[in-house]
Amino acid sequence: MKVKWGRILTAMVTPFTASGELDLEGAKRLARYLVEHGSDGLVVAGTTGESPTLTHDEKLALFAAVKEAVGDRAQVIAGTGGNSTAASIELSKEAEKLGMDGLLLVVPYYNRPSQEGLYRHFKAIAEATSLPIMLYNIPSRTGRNMEVDTTLKLAQIDNIVAVKESSGDLDQVTAILRGAPEGFLVYSGDDSATLPILAVGGYGVVSVAAHVVGEKMQAMVQAYIQGDTLRAAAIHQELFPVFKALFITTNPVPVKAALNMMNLPAGPVRLPLVDATEAEKEKIAAALKAQGIL
Repeated sequence: MKVKWGRILTAMVTPFTASGELDLEGAKRLARYLVEHGSDGLVVAGTTGESPTLTHDEKLALFAAVKEAVGDRAQVIAGTGGNSTAASIELSKEAEKLGMDGLLLVVPYYNRPSQEGLYRHFKAIAEATSLPIMLYNIPSRTGRNMEVDTTLKLAQIDNIVAVKESSGDLDQVTAILRGAPEGFLVYSGDDSATLPILAVGGYGVVSVAAHVVGEKMQAMVQAYIQGDTLRAAAIHQELFPVFKALFITTNPVPVKAALNMMNLPAGPVRLPLVDATEAEKEKIAAALKAQGIL
């Protein structure tokens, strides 16, 4: 199965109202903005979308709203993974009925399954849907690294077509690329690792920074693809302070603060996260001002 998700997929925040309710009109507006400013596709209700605090019905409403907003102008990938295989299957089936273009399935968190458990979890979901699937490995949040052999075994399943790698291990990324079937895509899960992962054969990034510097992220990736590695490196270095500012505290706290400064839909984060402090906002604002955004 081949997909046309594109190189820059923005891990979209979930806008909330001041009182913490789901802001669907804000989500539509933000989705359109992102597509107009460098994003090839949107990942909805992922980590950056505060998926653990969204109800089942809120996720479905969000999927539908974003797809309605962007139509065929961008790919919409639904975050349907969790630490209950049965619940992930149910949500994945419903996302498929809503016309999503793919699924993002995170390594189950908290319950720390074995590698065999990971394989069976993802295989069961893949068998329940015809949508293309991107696996998501982020051991710093899940407490479990999905090992290379497990990823490669899952890559043999027809509709498991990609992995978002946030392990921070370039050797692991390289080993996946060496062993994966032709056409299996590796996306960086960290903005600052995008260029290094491209250099070892990766395809693109599931980005947080693309909320605010999407066009420059796209320019960096395209420069690398076209062989202008010096320009790609220069853009990477220019954007590095933004990458760091957007992770000075737990994601998506900083990026929501940045979007609010830009008068784009974001609103507050939901507990147990708390909004950025004044000191954190000052650092975020400084990075944005250096880019001419504010």
